[in-house]
Amino acid sequence: MSSLKIESIVLDYSRCGESPVWEEKSNSLLYVDIPSKKICRWDSLTKKVEEVSVDSPVSSVAIRQSGGYVATVGTRFCALNWEEKSLSDLFFVDKDKKNNRFNDGKVDPAGRYFAGTMAEETAPAVLERHQGSLYALFPNGTVEKYFDRVDISNGLDWSLDHKIFYYIDSLAYSVDAFDYDVQTGKIANRRSVYKMEKEEHIPDGMSIDTEGKLWVACYNGGRVIRIDPETGKRLQTVKLPTEKTTSCCFGGKDFSELYVTSARDGLHPDELSRQPEAGRIFKITGLGVKGIAPSAFAG
Repeated sequence: MSSLKIESIVLDYSRCGESPVWEEKSNSLLYVDIPSKKICRWDSLTKKVEEVSVDSPVSSVAIRQSGGYVATVGTRFCALNWEEKSLSDLFFVDKDKKNNRFNDGKVDPAGRYFAGTMAEETAPAVLERHQGSLYALFPNGTVEKYFDRVDISNGLDWSLDHKIFYYIDSLAYSVDAFDYDVQTGKIANRRSVYKMEKEEHIPDGMSIDTEGKLWVACYNGGRVIRIDPETGKRLQTVKLPTEKTTSCCFGGKDFSELYVTSARDGLHPDELSRQPEAGRIFKITGLGVKGIAPSAFAG
């Protein structure tokens, strides 16, 4: 086992960094800063960050097969032309809920873009309960609503055989699983596969590795944990130098590096002085496991 190394790679701070996605063809890490309304791309070769500013909180970004990206902005699924720095709307959701916004999103193995909503927070993780829903934008442009009464729609990923959909509603303090039909996108049989321990706090973003284990960022817990969804056991804990860890993805040339986003919003000045790297993006090497390439939206 090589030795574990944690370093911050992007020296700019995010108020709330989220949705890290590794793009192989550009050797870059995509991510968003939700309240700053920015979609960012960090080039691992030049170490430079490019940004696109948008008009509403932007909560997730994903690669698009036909070129460019897709993103969830406000309560809209959008297409992003990176060269022109322009957004075009694909679909609006939650039109009857003026106080809602999208949160985390990810593309399934068949190219559907799943993303869920939540009420706008009055403070981090403080919000009107049960206002969110889970949606998917299908490659043909239609949107399906899966369920509602969600608190904070968060991490999502699929098992390596594509038969299980993993999902986090943060305030349930649980990682859940559904049976998944990758042909149709249908889900069934919701159950909990991991209950958070008290010191792990709030489950946030999530990513699967090549052994089928899940890496979950623990908001307010200052760590990512590796869990076995089959046994419900935690296998590993990696602590980070800031407590508001928000999401994670594998990247690098062989997907052996774990990139972790974090937030500054909600930390008091004395807390910030104790964790000066809050809001940075961290790269963890030496984990001894690899991830898989992200799926791209097929529409």
